[in-house]
Amino acid sequence: MVDTTLDRDGLAGFLRGRRESLQPEDVGLRRGTRRRTAGLRREEVAELCDMSADYLARLERGGGSQPSQQMAAAIARGLRLTPDERDHLFLLCGHRLQTRQLREAHISPGLLRVMDRLQDTPSQIMGPVGETLQQTPPAVALLGDETRHTGPARSALYRWFTDPAAARHRYLPDDHDLHSRVYVAVLRASATAQGPGSPAASLVADLQHNKEFAELWNRQEVGLRWSSAKRFVHPEVGRIDLYCQTLLDPDQGQSLLIFTATPGTESHDRLALLTVLGADTFTGS
Repeated sequence: MVDTTLDRDGLAGFLRGRRESLQPEDVGLRRGTRRRTAGLRREEVAELCDMSADYLARLERGGGSQPSQQMAAAIARGLRLTPDERDHLFLLCGHRLQTRQLREAHISPGLLRVMDRLQDTPSQIMGPVGETLQQTPPAVALLGDETRHTGPARSALYRWFTDPAAARHRYLPDDHDLHSRVYVAVLRASATAQGPGSPAASLVADLQHNKEFAELWNRQEVGLRWSSAKRFVHPEVGRIDLYCQTLLDPDQGQSLLIFTATPGTESHDRLALLTVLGADTFTGS
């Protein structure tokens, strides 16, 4: 990574233009009857980017401190930028990143647009090696906040083997062994496809010291797939049987997981309860 000069005027114009071109429907917001702003309000974009409206206003006026790489990534995600637009934003912010670094840091705007319309449904966007990049509130209620982790622990696969008590407690115990085998087979395929020095290869190296992982790795199993049926055990509402549909963005190696229940079943009622009550109710669990 090489830092270049922050282009304040270019950044200001780009941010204003992108904000004014976005419509409420593009990010899952209601238009309302009193909206007079062209595009999104500054406060709406600030919330999408997890930043203050005051800081965004200063950037749009050509002021403010230089956005960090993390802030630039948050802005790109909040504004639903395409990969080309994201690369342009990073350069305007004074950051020149390697292409693979940018690809791994950026959430697919197409998947985000779908997810914007699923705020009442458990869904989450996953990265190439099992990182949870974004969750809807019902997904947090169902699975906990999986975006808070850092380092190798960002990968659900890594946590599955290194912190099994925490990573597995919401999954039906009868399914744990199969989950472990599929995780290893999926990682083997990713490491082979990505090659040496890739995030998948690094994850394999990090997990080789784990006895369970090493034993499964030595089996050389390939081609195992997840079942669409998922069985969870929630600490407050009990067992929930769901189906998982997956949308893929092959260009960025990301996937959107959408969890649904069969109408009329007990699982459907329990999932509806989680959706209504939200994640905050179960924070202490």
